Amino acid sequence: MPIEAKCYHVLPDRAVQCDLCHHFCKIRDGHSGFCRVRINREGKLFTLNYGRPASVGIDPVEKKPLNHFLPGTRTLSLGTFGCNFRCGNCQNWEISQRSGKDIQIPFRSPDSIVQDALDNDCPSISCTYNEPTVFIEYALDIMTKAQSADLKNIWVSNGYMSGSCLDTVLQLVDAVNIDLKSMDESFYRKICGTFLQPVLDNLKRFALSNVHLEITTLLIPEHSDSPEMLRNLAKFIAGELGPGVPWHISVFVPEISWKMHDIPHTTTETLERAYYIGKEAGLLYIYDASHEDTLCPQCGKIVIERHRYTTICHDTAGHCPGCGKLVIVNS
Repeated sequence: MPIEAKCYHVLPDRAVQCDLCHHFCKIRDGHSGFCRVRINREGKLFTLNYGRPASVGIDPVEKKPLNHFLPGTRTLSLGTFGCNFRCGNCQNWEISQRSGKDIQIPFRSPDSIVQDALDNDCPSISCTYNEPTVFIEYALDIMTKAQSADLKNIWVSNGYMSGSCLDTVLQLVDAVNIDLKSMDESFYRKICGTFLQPVLDNLKRFALSNVHLEITTLLIPEHSDSPEMLRNLAKFIAGELGPGVPWHISVFVPEISWKMHDIPHTTTETLERAYYIGKEAGLLYIYDASHEDTLCPQCGKIVIERHRYTTICHDTAGHCPGCGKLVIVNS
């Protein structure tokens, strides 16, 4: 059964404004917002995806991807339906672009999600698969109970939440991976149906908080892989967020995308070029399919060795085995 949503206010004529993300949707009675999972019913906003996870599973935390937070551990992962982006490249489009009105999933209480994590020896719970912002009510209840059970909370997000939503999330989340898809406003407008600046502003807030932050960029040929754009993006991370913020570079696979089937795969050469652009910008930790290990930026020794999702920590406290530098602050 739908529950009343958080983060909205009432407008005249039984309309409402959702204040959850930077779309700030004005929604007429009987209609849903951009995310398709928040609906106005007689002047009240309801969420359609509370307690209705589209997927629940156990993943390596590195799959989120987070390489500097609880490395080598597993995380209980869940997502629901809906998204506040319309990314043509989305690989989870079957849930992210689905209307909340079509949801017919058995109810899962927040308590049951937390208990699953405890039963499976997962030290964290990840809100992932689709955008956590659009299931904020469910996410907050899970995160509050997880915190009480001494579990860590992770978000994998596009970073488009409103300031008031972020205020609430920052009180409960321990680590985030944010997609910084491009530094071009036109990319966000054309590919995602959104704007770039709110994402940049929220990234700065995360960087100033106590939340562990990592960044992911998908290299889409002819859309988000130009050297000039990547230089701007790497400089933003190094200069505005900090050179120690890990940057994950990922490969575009057209076959599993929502709409971009005519775009080629990301090449190895493009990945390698992006890696060295990040290095030139001063980033200390850059990860792709060819650079999985965590190296000490001071002496170059391997601190964490990875073979896909098999992880070998050479120092469980996160220090370099060679020079003793603290590399993983959330081990």
